[in-house]
Amino acid sequence: MERFYFSKYEHRRPYQAVPFSPFREFLYQYLATINIGIGIWYFHWRWFYSLNTNALWFAIPLAFAETMAFLSTTLFIINLWKHRDVPVSPPVRYVNDILAEQDRLPKDRPLRIDVFLPTYTEDPELVRYSIRDAKQMRSPSPIEVTIHVLDDGKRDAMQIVAREEGVNYITREDNQGFKAGNLRNAMERTAGDILVILDADTRPFPNFLENTLGYFRNPDVAWVQTPQWFYDTVEGTHLRDWMANKIGLTGSWLGKAIEKIIGPVKINQDIFGSDPRMFYDCILRRRMNYNATFCCGAGSLHRREAVQRAALIRYGEELENHINEVIPKMESKELRDALGIGAGRAFMAGTEITPYKYHVSEDIYTSLLLHADQTHHWKSVYHPEVVSKMLSPQDVLAYLTQSFKYAGGTLDLLRRDNPLGKSGLSLGQKTMYFASIFSYFAAFWMVIFLITPAVFFFTNIVPVNGFDLDFFIHILSFQLISQLTFMIGTWGVNTLRDVQYYVAFFPLNLKAIWTMLKGEQIKFKVTPKTSEQRTHLNLVIPQMSMIALNVLGIFWYLGRIALGYEYDLMGFIIAAFWSLLNMNSLFVIVRAALWSNGKGLAQS
Repeated sequence: MERFYFSKYEHRRPYQAVPFSPFREFLYQYLATINIGIGIWYFHWRWFYSLNTNALWFAIPLAFAETMAFLSTTLFIINLWKHRDVPVSPPVRYVNDILAEQDRLPKDRPLRIDVFLPTYTEDPELVRYSIRDAKQMRSPSPIEVTIHVLDDGKRDAMQIVAREEGVNYITREDNQGFKAGNLRNAMERTAGDILVILDADTRPFPNFLENTLGYFRNPDVAWVQTPQWFYDTVEGTHLRDWMANKIGLTGSWLGKAIEKIIGPVKINQDIFGSDPRMFYDCILRRRMNYNATFCCGAGSLHRREAVQRAALIRYGEELENHINEVIPKMESKELRDALGIGAGRAFMAGTEITPYKYHVSEDIYTSLLLHADQTHHWKSVYHPEVVSKMLSPQDVLAYLTQSFKYAGGTLDLLRRDNPLGKSGLSLGQKTMYFASIFSYFAAFWMVIFLITPAVFFFTNIVPVNGFDLDFFIHILSFQLISQLTFMIGTWGVNTLRDVQYYVAFFPLNLKAIWTMLKGEQIKFKVTPKTSEQRTHLNLVIPQMSMIALNVLGIFWYLGRIALGYEYDLMGFIIAAFWSLLNMNSLFVIVRAALWSNGKGLAQS
């Protein structure tokens, strides 16, 4: 096989899911309750006693931004509230093992598993790795496992690889519906009871099926999502080595001293924020408490019956909406029904039942439909153990392409099928789906947080009444309890990069929101699996501009102090500290734009 850059990372082992601790959960719930209580106390003070009434144009937007951030925090607190993992069961073997008692076949047969590997532009030799690992998955006899390469690139080289590896090759005449259409086409040409969806670079471990098939013993389980682990992320350089490279032996000594005091420090570790633990081990895993774990595509298993049922539900909704649009409201029910039959027939003649919606985020959209199915209480399962590995984005262009797809696809649900108004969803499910959408709107108040220090530097106006003891009591109490709450709530997971990119992604999320508001279709772009081996500073101009604004503001205010103009020393100290925190987050993505691993996908 051809050697790739990631070949040297084959020895890496995945992280272990954080073990459940009843004491830690109780402590988190205790702190979270106090956090919400202090938050209400803080914002009562913030709105009624702290605003600078002489500069409401400045004070009100900041207070509003803080309030919206607290609402987002509250949704996050609810998300993390409780663990509810499902115990792993022995894998199923026969089709009757996954059916309800009343639906079982008179004559049982072995379970059929279809493994889908959709591909478009990926290197066929890269896909070969995934094929070979999929072939190594252990499955209890007599299960029948069939691997299918779904090639939307219609490439001879890909077909040759599939033939050499002894797996099925499926292609189609057009690429309608992108990945969703590719999956739909494969479903129509296969008959597996359980569908395993992998990406072209997803490499399942041998225990993938053994550890996940048992969940389908519950006939209400529609899909199982497993965590995605990127095994090729940048590990970073120890501070002592980095400083030694910069300033020699003195730097090495200083770096070692710092690490002895605060622990190991790595420069450029996980430069693209690809570590998914915050999302999978904290957010998605805890949504099991609300039966709101949604599908994330690669590394998931689906009950064919559930996917087809979702298609029928969607088809019925689209038919009803079509009739309501074309048939005017009228008093005569008989006439309306007669016209409706004709309109319905016309709609059905020109519309197919699609197993996967043509949507850039077909995975989360299908999850939403199944959770809302009022005729069958479908359940979703998150399996916390890593059972596959994937490749991470290799440059900031790939990372931003992937992130915009996630943001745009999730936001598009608000326009197409708002979960808050979706009948069939429980209150917990509505809250969790809304939390996913609402998190992207943080871009609006993030802009306010980023420019607030600069507004102070250039105007010498503060948004609060003053920096007295009352101010520090409120702000420090609120911040301290918040930090403690989330430290316990995300115990064992490093959240620094997630917080930094949450701040740094404000331009991308604003673009996604604007695209959604304009009603434009979110275009599907395959995440590049190679690096362009060049910098991409043009992609981070907004972040660099914000950094420049804050730096200029600090020097402007220092000049004001030096020239003897009126100044607010405490205000400057607080604003400068705030600015440095902001710039620390923004600079992460600037460094990512400058990063180059010096190689493409293949390696000689």
